[in-house]
Amino acid sequence: MLNESRIGFIGSGVMAEAMIKGLLRESVTSASQIFASGPRQERGKQLAEKYTIAVTTNNAEAVDQADIVVLSVKPQMLSAVLEELSGKIQKDALVLSIVAGATIEKIEGSLKHKGVVRSMPNTPAQIGEGITVWTASPDVKDEQREQAKAILNALGEELFVEDEDFLDMATALSGTGPAYVFLFMEAMVDAGVHLGFPRHIAEKLVLQTVRGSVEYIRETPEHLARLKNQVTSPGGTSAEALYYLERAGFRTAVSRAIWAAYQRSIALGEERIKKKLSESE
Repeated sequence: MLNESRIGFIGSGVMAEAMIKGLLRESVTSASQIFASGPRQERGKQLAEKYTIAVTTNNAEAVDQADIVVLSVKPQMLSAVLEELSGKIQKDALVLSIVAGATIEKIEGSLKHKGVVRSMPNTPAQIGEGITVWTASPDVKDEQREQAKAILNALGEELFVEDEDFLDMATALSGTGPAYVFLFMEAMVDAGVHLGFPRHIAEKLVLQTVRGSVEYIRETPEHLARLKNQVTSPGGTSAEALYYLERAGFRTAVSRAIWAAYQRSIALGEERIKKKLSESE
């Protein structure tokens, strides 16, 4: 699908490297077809040595003749990058964005280019265990959709949605989700240390408990509430712990945190639009 397609990465940070690593690991494309651009020469040199790809500090050079352009810059840098690349991307090229909060309308308008896929991967993509939600503008051809799917599959699982609004929701739920899980695990480890476990033992117990629970869910096609009830004996330790969590508002706190992240995702996109308008006045 991608063997003959030239891919230009605009931004060479952690997620860009995860995508490059995944593409090469899964043999989706070859290193000779990848060109990555970033502001730091030392970072480019590191990627070139590690993956034998071509690198540059010139964004325009990275998109020149690229069949697929991956926007992987930090959100605060996006407006400047889009302005720099406006009108410089090949007419039939696919633009794939992993920038949080950046709408298809903004990207197409700023680049003066039709054919954009917007996606929201998450941190586990770095080890090929991520989940990426994505959507495409009407101008994206069927073949380009398959290319986008192949790229995102290299990061783990992918889920296509028709409604672009789902991308902001995914940012709050799965994109930011690992942070919630890490915080919960950290709290469990700290509680284990408080009980008297050495930290390394508490960490091992928590890590395998979370990992095993996830795998058990995958293997057991039952509602989460039923699985929870399986380990909750009447008057037992699990019942006591869950009662305290409910009294403390655990479920509501998680829900409100995800809602806050969702609202922030929308606000970030609006802030960038307002900033762009003020700069043009």
